[in-house]
Amino acid sequence: MKARTSLLLGSLSAALVAFALTSPRVVAADKVDPVADAKAFQNFFFQKFPDVKHEDFVNGPYSMNADMKRQWQEKEEFPPYEFALDAGKEMFATPFKNGKTYADCFPNGGIGIRQNYPYFDTKEGKVVTLELALNRCREANGEAPYSYVKDEMASLTAYMAYTSRGKPMDIKIPDDPRALEAFENGKRYFYTRRGQLNFSCASCHVQSPGERIRAEILAPALGILNAMPIYRSEWSGMGTTSRRFVTCNSQTRAVPLEPQADEYRDVEYFLSYVANGLPISGPGARP
Repeated sequence: MKARTSLLLGSLSAALVAFALTSPRVVAADKVDPVADAKAFQNFFFQKFPDVKHEDFVNGPYSMNADMKRQWQEKEEFPPYEFALDAGKEMFATPFKNGKTYADCFPNGGIGIRQNYPYFDTKEGKVVTLELALNRCREANGEAPYSYVKDEMASLTAYMAYTSRGKPMDIKIPDDPRALEAFENGKRYFYTRRGQLNFSCASCHVQSPGERIRAEILAPALGILNAMPIYRSEWSGMGTTSRRFVTCNSQTRAVPLEPQADEYRDVEYFLSYVANGLPISGPGARP
């Protein structure tokens, strides 16, 4: 296992170095260049899986396995997330006690904006996710915040994602060194090994997409957040991006962070930015 992991790491490193050397945006190693990073990240997956249509990476393991994709397409006629979608639509339209609604907190009334989240708030100096923005909206209107991992939050984000389906991810990095730092922090978190299993996020989702861990086919990191939130058979219900990060940490036997910790917000920023141009497909369903 160690020898195989080393071989995979070596191949990945060589591929990313090759892209960096052939890119016209070659930069010093200590300079953050999100544009070059995103290009190298996407090209790595496009060349590793030349038969997968670029827009299909947002469908996770279903883009890696023909049998699974067929079963999923049949399941999409009666999707398991439908109950959350209906609940989220109703919740979104229901006024708070003060008469205002979520639409009062977001641009375009909150419709068709999922592709712009998370964003970097230059006033706050931090990344703001859609989940965080929804709870801030609730609290600003005198309502208690929801759990970040499932239930109401998953339903609300499912509805908002659905109104953005097909729109390309469009994450901005403003001309602010703190935004670059957040991107770089997210990238570092993604590639850092942790936990008793000494796995990083990249161990599964860059080195081994399409391969199996027990019965599960590993999803590619490219476009992995475009499908959020998701219904997972493993969960017997819906889960948010926060829930996925917490679960990933637990699966590697690392100590999970609090949902919406700075590190999770930064890694969401990184993964969303490198998926720019790929369509929103959420809410999704996974085994």
